[in-house]
Amino acid sequence: MTAALTGRVAVVAGGTRGAGRGIATQLGAAGATVYVTGRTTRQARSDLNRPETIEETAELVTAAGGHGIPVRCDHSDPAQVAELARRVAAEQNGRLDVLVNDIWGGESLVEWRPVWEHDLDKGLRALHRAVDTHIITSHYFLPLLVARRRGLVVEITDGDEASNALFPDGYRGGFFFDVIKKTVIQLAKTQAAELRPYNVAAVSLTPGFLRSEEVLDHFGVTEDNWRDAIAQDEHFAHSESPAFIGRAVAALAADPHVMRYTGQSVNVADLAKEYGFTDLDGSQPDFASYFRTELVPRLGEILADIQEKDASPDTQ
Repeated sequence: MTAALTGRVAVVAGGTRGAGRGIATQLGAAGATVYVTGRTTRQARSDLNRPETIEETAELVTAAGGHGIPVRCDHSDPAQVAELARRVAAEQNGRLDVLVNDIWGGESLVEWRPVWEHDLDKGLRALHRAVDTHIITSHYFLPLLVARRRGLVVEITDGDEASNALFPDGYRGGFFFDVIKKTVIQLAKTQAAELRPYNVAAVSLTPGFLRSEEVLDHFGVTEDNWRDAIAQDEHFAHSESPAFIGRAVAALAADPHVMRYTGQSVNVADLAKEYGFTDLDGSQPDFASYFRTELVPRLGEILADIQEKDASPDTQ
């Protein structure tokens, strides 16, 4: 995949950390110019108060072999997104090849409880951050892809349709989390239907157990010694770095026949087998298979435990 995306232009909305950072960096490793957007800069943090910045991600893109361009943008504000789209069009002569909608921001907002028990203001804010932002971003950027009659839209979510169906009643254990993640899958399907005549693909993509910066902090480990945390959580042995989903997006973007995936919900592990890429350590984690064989029989117990912890005063 080396230099497979040289000359291509990508926008990674929500590229500050986690999957977005991994995607931006791996697109850079394949030679792309990548606009990295988010709300946390070296001058100011977002309300999530994480230390990672869009400038750091852009520097990782450039160090990997691409060209990283950090742009602060609140994707819930249509005016800011419209200005960003105008800037990309002006600087790249109208070219855009890949749009990644990875905006989330619901860490402190979603609760693992039914709708009547969920804080309504938090739930609606989570919907606005994790769904409305994707719609706003697509509204302003899809015309660039349509005009060129080629390209790729990737909607990042949690769980594909097959794995979601394995939950009891198809319910993910929290009303707003369930609605958000399934809605993002539908956004990809709907965009695929509208974009098909223009030869633009739209897919939803889910990682497995992602070792984001926040997850590593939770376990008190780094990417270098992450295996030390398996003693705390046996499932962590099947986790994957953000680079893994990044390589999945880069593989899709480089595939001249990517339209075969349009409208589908896909997971990183399956794409790794299809395209032959690996995680940073040379492995091919397959959390989807682990989930089906080992966790599905225990889902009721696992969800009950999560909901109990969420209701505990110590977690409020």
